[in-house]
Amino acid sequence: MSSKKKITTVVILMFLSGLKVFSQGGQDVLVSDFETWSRAGINVKVNKNISFGLEQQLRLKSNSSEVDAYFTEVNGKYKLNSGIWLGAGLRYLRENDTRGNIQGYENHLRYNLDAGFKHSVKRLKLGYRIRFQSKNELGISEEEGDFANNHLRLKVGGEYNIKKWKFDPKLSFEIFHQMQEGTENGLSKFRATIGTDYDLKKYGDIGLFYRLERELNPAYVDYPNTTYIVGLSYIYTIKIKTND
Repeated sequence: MSSKKKITTVVILMFLSGLKVFSQGGQDVLVSDFETWSRAGINVKVNKNISFGLEQQLRLKSNSSEVDAYFTEVNGKYKLNSGIWLGAGLRYLRENDTRGNIQGYENHLRYNLDAGFKHSVKRLKLGYRIRFQSKNELGISEEEGDFANNHLRLKVGGEYNIKKWKFDPKLSFEIFHQMQEGTENGLSKFRATIGTDYDLKKYGDIGLFYRLERELNPAYVDYPNTTYIVGLSYIYTIKIKTND
C-alpha cells in the first residue's frame, strides 16, 4: 500500500470512529465522538526563566458539527534550576451543554497549578508534569448542587529530534484522577497524544496533534466514552530584550 493510500485510510477511519450514541434505560449514552480543537495564542518570554501566555481556544463536538466550548486562558511559567519548573493558569470558559436537563451555554472558571521536570537523553527530550485543577460553574452555589470539579493529572511525554527533519514527533500520555464531592471519585480518564510542531522562525509555531481520550470510571459501566481528537494550534512568541 502506498503512503498516500495509508494516510487516506487513517483519515477515513478517524471519521468513521465518530459520534455513536446508545440507549440505556430510556436515556441516550454517548460512547464515541470525533472532536476538533483549535488554539491561538501569544507567549511572552520575559527572560530565560519567566514566561507568560494568553490564548483562545475553540472545541467542537458531535463529529465536530457543534461547539463544545470556547475559552480564554492566561498562564505563567517559572523555570528553576536542574530542569524543574512551576506554572499556573486561569481559564474562563463558555461550555455548551446539549445533554443536560437545562441546556445552553454555561459560564465556568478554572484554575490550575503545575509542577514539572524535563531533561534530555541524547536526541530525546523527556518531560513530566503534575497538575491540580479546579473548575466551578459561575452563578451556581453549592446549595444549588454545584461543587468544585477537581482533578489531579499526571503526564509524561517525549520529543525526538530527527536530523535534517523539521517535524520532530511528540508523544505523551496523561491520566486524570477525579476528586469531586457528590460523585464517585478515582481514575476518571486517560489521554494518549501524538503530534508535531513546525517552527516558522520569527512568525511563530504551528502545531498539529491526534489524541485518544477514554473514560476509566464511566457512569454506565458497559459504555465508556471514547473521544478521538484532532487539534491545530498557532503560538506567536515575543522575547523581551533586557539589558544585562
